[in-house]
Amino acid sequence: MSTATVQYGQKQMDTPPPTRKDLKREAILSVAAEVFFEDGYQAASMSEIAARVGGSKGTLYNYFDSKEALFEAHVRESCGKIGAMIVDFSDDRPVPEVLRQVGERYLDRIYSDFAIRTYQVIVAECRRTPQLARIFFEAGPRVGHDRLAGYFELAMARGELEIADCDEAAWQFFGLCRIHHMEATLGITPKLTSAEAARQVDWAVEMFMMRYGAKPAA
Repeated sequence: MSTATVQYGQKQMDTPPPTRKDLKREAILSVAAEVFFEDGYQAASMSEIAARVGGSKGTLYNYFDSKEALFEAHVRESCGKIGAMIVDFSDDRPVPEVLRQVGERYLDRIYSDFAIRTYQVIVAECRRTPQLARIFFEAGPRVGHDRLAGYFELAMARGELEIADCDEAAWQFFGLCRIHHMEATLGITPKLTSAEAARQVDWAVEMFMMRYGAKPAA
């Protein structure tokens, strides 16, 4: 069984209610995100973040021992949640219905102001701090990709899809959905409306199923 299938099949466990320390940590991450978005990673300072949180730098360092660790936590948690939400679905429906749900959730998340600003910070920083780009990729895009690839493997086992490489097919589907994402990231075009996103996803699903949908027996 592939890694993708294992990840797709994992069950989400109930989590205990957050503690006071958990809430403080979330508040720090929220404020830090604002500072990173406004100043960029290099110009952002732990002093500024601590001041906005309303505590001392010492308190901040009790939770995160460096700015890099703080940014890494922001990326891992925010991107991980987005990736998990995109492919949190039931697979007992026809493949095109599942893909439409995945595609529409995907576009809704990646066109959000939060996601675009995080991506812009990562791109601006990736040459100086390449490990942050790797963390972003593994915590966000990779999560959604692996779960979708796992779904494709199950759909193939049921005879609904014919795919030679499920990993590549998962990247292809997301690529079909986000063909105008570059313009939004560069600030050239606004976020897609719900109707525009639905049309884009319908086109992506149609293209994908034409290529990978199971062919009727002769």
